[in-house]
Amino acid sequence: MISLAFYNMKGGVGKTTTAVNIAYLCAREGNRTLLWDLDSQGAATFYLNIESDVDIKAKKVLKAYKELDRLICSSGYENLDVLPASFQIRHLDALLEDEKKGQKRINKIFESMAGSYDYIILDCPPSISFLSEVLFRVVDCLAMPVIPTILSRNAYEQVSSYIDESSHHSVKILPFFTMFDWRKKIHRDAFDQGTGDGGRFLKTCIPTRSVIEQMGIHRSPLPVYSPVSPYIASFEGVWKEIKVACCQDDG
Repeated sequence: MISLAFYNMKGGVGKTTTAVNIAYLCAREGNRTLLWDLDSQGAATFYLNIESDVDIKAKKVLKAYKELDRLICSSGYENLDVLPASFQIRHLDALLEDEKKGQKRINKIFESMAGSYDYIILDCPPSISFLSEVLFRVVDCLAMPVIPTILSRNAYEQVSSYIDESSHHSVKILPFFTMFDWRKKIHRDAFDQGTGDGGRFLKTCIPTRSVIEQMGIHRSPLPVYSPVSPYIASFEGVWKEIKVACCQDDG
């Protein structure tokens, strides 16, 4: 099983939008996929129109790793399940304050899911916290959406440097540009710098388009409510690059 976290310490960068669409595309290819909504705001849960009748509390998630099937919901799409969020999981960070115990607990959750899923995709809250530090150390790949602005790129550099310096786990950091507009020179320059020599950025960008922003209205992935949209190709391109990177052998 491959674990893929979508993360940025800044909000409003298209993280959840991309995570939901990538999870859908992953499942559409026939992969058994679990989308774990770790953000107490529950945006991924909302986008997939999940209405869970289970009271999902942070302590229950961490301690019931052998019985997580009771908390997992079907998305209604083939091969795609969801571990939904609730406002109660805002306490998850406090329960992971002990780093070693936190890593052990998350690893146990991953191990318990390995027989049921090919991919677990995590939509992470926008913050630097005990939760994010634990995830930096346990996930296989960290996908980071970045708006092509100076402040957003600085935030990415800070997180990337922190992970490189402090993590003992070889997580693959996969930044990519979101809310991209090729008409803007500052965006084109950011792309050239990010994908040029020494750059880590994926070569596919997610554009800023109103049809993508309508996910909150339709409460479904873009390929479902707008199946002929040309912008599906952007998510497909990002997914293809992520999939190749995640499946590459280290070294």
